Amino acid sequence: MKKQRIAVVGAGTAGLATATLLGRQGHAVTVIERANSLGAVGAGLLLQPSAISALSEMGCLEHMQQYGQRIDALFGWTRSGRAIMQVEYAHLGEKNDVFGLGVHRSALCHVLDTALETVPHDRWFGCEVSSIGQSDRDAVVAFRRDAEIHREAFDAVVIANGSASQLRPPALVRFDREYPWGAMWMIRPLTENLAALNRPHLQQKYDGSAVMVGALPTGCIPDADGTPMLSLFWSLPVSEISDWRAGRIDLALWKTQVIALWPELEPLISAIASPSELLPATYRDVIMSRWAQGRVGVIGDAAHAMSPQLGQGANMALLDATALASAVRQCENWDEVWGQYYRVRQGSIRFYQRMSRFLTPLFQSRMVGAARGRDLALPLSHRIPWVRRQMAETVAGRKQRWIL
Repeated sequence: MKKQRIAVVGAGTAGLATATLLGRQGHAVTVIERANSLGAVGAGLLLQPSAISALSEMGCLEHMQQYGQRIDALFGWTRSGRAIMQVEYAHLGEKNDVFGLGVHRSALCHVLDTALETVPHDRWFGCEVSSIGQSDRDAVVAFRRDAEIHREAFDAVVIANGSASQLRPPALVRFDREYPWGAMWMIRPLTENLAALNRPHLQQKYDGSAVMVGALPTGCIPDADGTPMLSLFWSLPVSEISDWRAGRIDLALWKTQVIALWPELEPLISAIASPSELLPATYRDVIMSRWAQGRVGVIGDAAHAMSPQLGQGANMALLDATALASAVRQCENWDEVWGQYYRVRQGSIRFYQRMSRFLTPLFQSRMVGAARGRDLALPLSHRIPWVRRQMAETVAGRKQRWIL
């Protein structure tokens, strides 16, 4: 495709990666972001092997490894100590080294922004996009900056402003709702008294399907002192988040509950002085019939937000970016670009949307019998080599369909 003027709305994982890859192709890229500066916040996340491959393709993997913590497996146990989740990347049976990376969101943002800085582009920060219109010739972005409304025409617009996006073409949105369950999270230094958690694993503990706590080593934070960090997640209904924010929970009772479930967390949990030390996270379930219309496309969480149960958000965003850049490089017009993009991404996106919707109630719900069925089925599946391999493929972010 000849040189295009492209707006990327949103400077998160999907937006920064897309802008970098399109800029490298010589397109005139403009990143439009609501925030006044680039400073990603949020909990730690797990980059799966699919994302590792995408970062390697972008030439960013070595930089990312400077901040990330290698992760080799995902384990989960019940209160009694029974192993429920046992997924190891070694189960993929590959000769090449396969691993995940626990990272802080700000570290991923820093690595992608560093890559973007190497290509010509424009940044419009502090700009709130209100609407996107289009014609056969261009797409027009209307945005507010300095209390004034501005309009700018582009050859195409990529919407990548997250799960709460209000810019998705309404005709393409089939489903958009907030998940009834969220999480409270915190990040703390991985000190010597937390040695049991200083392992290359994502670890979780469960008490039925309504109680879940997880811990993930997330490497270090850019511009900090290089101290390894640990992310802690506590699952809870969204309806209870307001009580946490208002400090209306019985913190002592909660500490007792968590430590009884996972005694190794005691040094971390006992040091919490206020509910405000944990921050809330909510999630959306977004389904679109297609991810583009004319000169406007939607990628990342804005296109297919889902529960974090499979931990695929950042991975899917990076895969979206590489697939879109590949389509732009090979195609002659935007109809062809979106057609190829849809063919490449539809299998993976649909699979993970359905799998996430199926698995989430087994770990985050008060559904009668959910935990019992989970606790019977998952340990049995680990004993079957083919099923164990499929579970590893699913977690690794490589699946395209239910079978194979």
